[in-house]
Amino acid sequence: MKRSFALILCIVLALSTVLVGCSSKPATLKFGFGVYTTAPAVTNATADKDGSGKLDITFAAVTVDADGKIVGCALDTASNSVAFTAEGKAVAANEFKTKYELGKDYNMVAYGGSTKEWYEQADAFETVVAGKTLDEVKGLVGEDKKGNDDVINAGCTIMINEFVGAIEKAYNAAADSNVTAEDVLKVTAATEQTCADATADKDGSNKVSTTVFGAAVDADGKVVAAASDCVELDFTFDTKGACTLDTTKAVTSKKEAGSNYGMVAYGNAEKEWFEQAAAFDAACVGKTATEIAGLIAEDGKGVAELQTAGCTIYVTGFVKAASKI
Repeated sequence: MKRSFALILCIVLALSTVLVGCSSKPATLKFGFGVYTTAPAVTNATADKDGSGKLDITFAAVTVDADGKIVGCALDTASNSVAFTAEGKAVAANEFKTKYELGKDYNMVAYGGSTKEWYEQADAFETVVAGKTLDEVKGLVGEDKKGNDDVINAGCTIMINEFVGAIEKAYNAAADSNVTAEDVLKVTAATEQTCADATADKDGSNKVSTTVFGAAVDADGKVVAAASDCVELDFTFDTKGACTLDTTKAVTSKKEAGSNYGMVAYGNAEKEWFEQAAAFDAACVGKTATEIAGLIAEDGKGVAELQTAGCTIYVTGFVKAASKI
C-alpha cells in the first residue's frame, strides 16, 4: 500500500512539473508588417530653383495576441526627396535616411517649435497603441489627422494618420509566428537611387527604390520573424525640368502588386517578387544582423543558400535594410 501511494505521489509530482513547465512557456503572438505610402508631391524646376519630387513611406511591424490586441509596435517613415534641374538633369542625393535614423537631426525641436523630436513622438505613439485593438487604434485619429487627447498627452502631437494606415496594414497581415512578448520589434529601410538626364528623345529619371524590413529579434540578436517589402517610384521630367510623373496614380509596394508585378509573365522568372521576398525573409530567421549581411554574393544576388531557397533576384536592398536590425 505504501509503495502504491509512493508511486502515485511520484506520478502526481511528475505531472505537476510538466504542467508548470508548460504554463511558464511564453505565449506566441501573431506578427505582421505593413507599408503605407502617400501620394507623391512634385514641383517643376524654374530658372531659380530645382524641381523636386517627394514620397513618404511609413512602415510598421506589430505583434498581436489571441484577443486581437496589439502587444508591440515599431514605426518609421522614409521621406525621400529627389531633385532635377531646369536643364533636365537629375540631381543625385548624398544620402537617404529615415526620420527615425535622423534622430535629433530631423530638427523638429530646433526649427519646428516642437517639444519632442519625431522619433520621440513615434515612440510615444507606439506606447499608446499597445494593448489596443485595430478599431481602437483607428479611433485615435482626430479630425485634423492628429491624435486625440490620449495621444497628445502621451507626447505625440504630430499627424498620426500615416502611422495608423501602416499599422492597419500590418495588423491585417499578421500571421501565426514564434514571436513572444519578450522579443523586440524593429523596422529598417534602405533606399537606392538611379539617375538619368533628360534628352530630346527620352524623359529624365530620378528613381528611388526603398526596401523596408520588419523583424522580431530575440535576446541573442537573432531574427524570430521577418517581412520585407519595397516601394519604387520613378520621378520623370523633361528637358526643361517639368515633372512628367502621373501623381494621380496610386503608389503600391511590390508585395502589394502581387502577381501583377509581372516577374513571371514578363521577366521569365520562376517566382514573383513577393514570393522571392518571402524566401529572403525565411532565410533571415535564426540569423543575426552580421549573418544576414553575409547573404549577398559578389554579383549582388544571394549566396547559393538563398538562391536554392527561391530568392534569385538581386538582394542588395534586402540585405542593406535587414542588416540594420
